[in-house]
Amino acid sequence: MLPVKQLLQNIAFQNNLQLIDVKPLSGGDINEVFLLKSAEGDFVLKLNDASKFPGMFAAEAKGLQLLRNTKSFKIPNVIAEGVFQNASYLILEYIIPRNKSNTFWETFAENLATLHKTTQKNFGLDHDNYIGSLPQKNSYCEKNSEFYITRRLEPQFKLALANGFHFKNLDRFYRNISEEIPTETPSLIHGDLWNGNFMISEMNEVVLIDPAVSFAPREMDLAMMKLFGGFSEEIFTTYNSIFPMKSGWENRTSLWQLYYLLVHLNLFGSSYLPQVNSALKKYS
Repeated sequence: MLPVKQLLQNIAFQNNLQLIDVKPLSGGDINEVFLLKSAEGDFVLKLNDASKFPGMFAAEAKGLQLLRNTKSFKIPNVIAEGVFQNASYLILEYIIPRNKSNTFWETFAENLATLHKTTQKNFGLDHDNYIGSLPQKNSYCEKNSEFYITRRLEPQFKLALANGFHFKNLDRFYRNISEEIPTETPSLIHGDLWNGNFMISEMNEVVLIDPAVSFAPREMDLAMMKLFGGFSEEIFTTYNSIFPMKSGWENRTSLWQLYYLLVHLNLFGSSYLPQVNSALKKYS
């Protein structure tokens, strides 16, 4: 692979951008992220290894478009997506960040309710994607409990077993949560809604980034928001007044958080095991 600066120059040229300067931005464990300053404007470019994460940015681009179509949150425009010499790249609109306004959390709740009211017949999606660096399967299911168990929990438990973690009585656990999960129509969810995946634009718009979208139980987004903190309780109160939750939703938070804890267990190791076991014990 070419040196990074030369690689970025080639990608910019390939996409008709006259590159002036490049600055690294904070990214994550998977991608390198850069601010491209060009004659055509400023853009964000995400870069990773195409052989390690095939189709990741193509799926992310589709997810961003799905979110944008809801006219809920501000979503960065996708400028280009492709592969150059085994480097996958995604070029996005650069959004200048600002601090929260006094009405930020209320606006967030309103946007989230609008997003979650976007529905379709079945749970899932017409393509698979990723959560972090892990593949996320989205084959369609008719029931929310079936989707959560077979498309979310079972693949993560299988991966955890391969990683050396063992769990007992999963069949009983699955039966129990099938009875616990209330019937509800699918909602388009962000899918990885922790406090590092939103920002505020210069126009005081709430911006969502790095989606792991699907049509899924909407309580999953709310549970993820509560897992690592960083969200005002005002969001949940306002959201519930606009799009009321099913009875007992707060008691089910740990059930939905289990998926995200399993993802972290498989990505980062045994420090997440006690929380996984706690959630299992509650429903076993």
